Amino acid sequence: MVALAARQGRQLQRYSSTGGRLVVGCIPYKFDVNCSSNDLLHSLEVLVISSQKGYGMMFPKGGWESDETVKQAASREALEEAGVQGNVERRLGKWKYKSSTQAINESVMFPLKVTEELVHWPEMSARERKWVSVEEAREGCKHPWMREALDRLVRRLSSLIRHRKSATVA
Repeated sequence: MVALAARQGRQLQRYSSTGGRLVVGCIPYKFDVNCSSNDLLHSLEVLVISSQKGYGMMFPKGGWESDETVKQAASREALEEAGVQGNVERRLGKWKYKSSTQAINESVMFPLKVTEELVHWPEMSARERKWVSVEEAREGCKHPWMREALDRLVRRLSSLIRHRKSATVA
């Protein structure tokens, strides 16, 4: 077994011009192949994690560091915090939010189509992870900007599904 460790500290942290942290996150998702519904969106599941401070559910996110690309940071956070790997897809958007220290952080969110779920991961003793429906994620997620990113993901996937269905009919 390979020992994985989460990065610690803020020595490599990137900051905005106003002094807030640059944060990167992702929404890990998959389609439940055992779902009885013919509607692909009903079979969509997203992976949420518990906050280290215990305040509800959220998606993996963390600081974007100077030695990595933004997509590498999203992938790293998914691995460290949720123990999943996959394909980081096109950016969902960029948000500003007030941190617990009242700093204004800037966050970028990406979809991550999960290809592997690890049994052991760096923060497994500090966080719980759970596959949930989109509705459960909307209800349990404490960050409005993360709920907005989730809505953007659902709209994007809906559009792709409609496009594919119309292409197969033609």
